[in-house]
Amino acid sequence: MIRLALLIWIAVFGTAQAEEVVAGLSQNRISITTNFDGSEILIFGAVKREAAIPDSGELGVIVTVSGPSEPVVVRKKARRLGIWVNAHAVEVDSAPSFYAVATSGDWFDVIRDVEDLRHKLSVARAIRSVGAPADVENAADFTSALIRIRQEADLYQTKIGAVELTEETLFNTSIALPANLTEGDYSTRFVLTRDGRVVDIYETVLFVQKVGLERFLYNLAHEQPLVYGLLSIFIAIAAGWGASAIFRYVRG
Repeated sequence: MIRLALLIWIAVFGTAQAEEVVAGLSQNRISITTNFDGSEILIFGAVKREAAIPDSGELGVIVTVSGPSEPVVVRKKARRLGIWVNAHAVEVDSAPSFYAVATSGDWFDVIRDVEDLRHKLSVARAIRSVGAPADVENAADFTSALIRIRQEADLYQTKIGAVELTEETLFNTSIALPANLTEGDYSTRFVLTRDGRVVDIYETVLFVQKVGLERFLYNLAHEQPLVYGLLSIFIAIAAGWGASAIFRYVRG
């Protein structure tokens, strides 16, 4: 009876995966301090197999690093009576604060479009925008504008062919993290494909956190905004008085 149940299990769910991802990061925690000017993480891994390398289908590796997602309002300016004003606005339901994707080859050689749609690997698919106001034409242009703006700030990166794949077994790449990172958990995915189809995914988390004075000011601004505002005013007054005193001393 047990043997029959085991045979049924194998027939329904199949055997173990033929190829699996084993991967890691050079560091799993990024500390943002007052002099933080960006960082770089090294990503490396290997393909674990139960059998020989398959003869058919090209092996591909995709690595994604995604920061915390949040709604974003994208506005479009228009000229009204000689003045540039915000004419239309579209709220993007969910957009990662940072997103980087690196591949081992040309995009459409590594992943099929239907697989990208299912797993949301490309930058455009990582952004979720359900609808827009009825009076807004070409709502997709607002999402494209968001991508363009964040690409210029190095917050969205697409690195085609940046993953070095050796003998269809070992792979490595690096992701540059800019200075203007948002604090939070950064989901890192390692996607293994064969002939454009996803065969395995491994996920881990990169922690980005403010420390020291940055952490103190962040907590103060969010937990005690009144105190933070009064402190900012006091510092501004003190700085102005100090600069004035130095100027009078230099002149005198």
